[in-house]
Amino acid sequence: MSAVATRRRRRNPLTRWWKDPWRKPRLLETLTWAYLIWALVPVIVAVLFSFNNGRSRSAWQGFSLQWWLPPSTSDTESLWRRPDLTQALQQSVKLALLTMVIAVPLGVLFAIGIDRWRGRGSGTANFSMLFSFVIPEIILGVSLYLLFTNLLKAVLGLGTTAQAIGLITFQISYPVIIVRARLLSIGKEYEEAAMDLGATATQAVRRVLLPLLYPAIFASAAIVFADALDDFVTVQALQGGAPTETFAIKIYTVSRASPTPAINAGATTLLVVALVVVTLGLVGYRRFSRGQRGGDAANFAQL
Repeated sequence: MSAVATRRRRRNPLTRWWKDPWRKPRLLETLTWAYLIWALVPVIVAVLFSFNNGRSRSAWQGFSLQWWLPPSTSDTESLWRRPDLTQALQQSVKLALLTMVIAVPLGVLFAIGIDRWRGRGSGTANFSMLFSFVIPEIILGVSLYLLFTNLLKAVLGLGTTAQAIGLITFQISYPVIIVRARLLSIGKEYEEAAMDLGATATQAVRRVLLPLLYPAIFASAAIVFADALDDFVTVQALQGGAPTETFAIKIYTVSRASPTPAINAGATTLLVVALVVVTLGLVGYRRFSRGQRGGDAANFAQL
């Protein structure tokens, strides 16, 4: 009976398909598409209702641009007719840009320094740099709030500066991790070869190492900007009143009332801005990644 059962299992196409190591990963494809649909459908619905003809954010009443029209051509409370929403949008973009411009260069420098540091304290410095990456953001936000409202109250209070410092503190770990991974993959051979050819240590870093790090730098900038653009916990803990409210805080505030599709229009605007920055980062990443194989010799030739 065991031999018969074995032959039946071998003849069963489902069993053969399941045991075939070269079969197409149908299950993984299904799970991937299910996750993408689950994640993207709410975003698409929110974007769609920014073009609703009525004030409802749950019942479709026809297509209209009334929530997008400028003040001179719109009689409704469109996105651009509400100073509180436009100010919140500007604050979100401003904080994201400040965080990206400051956190990424600092993260690159810290990554190079930690990677090159050999001796006492290197492990502690590495752990301290990654501490903000593993600590819950709510704890970091509350700690910074207590710092700015007690120890630094006379020097620096809550507001845009405090929000920027908090975001930089939280986001700086991303470029450190990404750039360090790139440093581990390229090794020290290029710098050593450049110095063997007569370059100083500074020239080797500036003209050889940094160009090799451009893909990681572009990826870090895109991630930091996109993550800081919709941050809520840190900026909410360190806000200094209505002028420093970001759009994420504004959405949270008005969601308890009866918001109009102007909120959806603002959220769509932030989504478009984040997609543009991420796309630019992806283009830069691919461009420099593709050109580095042929460009390494040129970098050495220019020394």
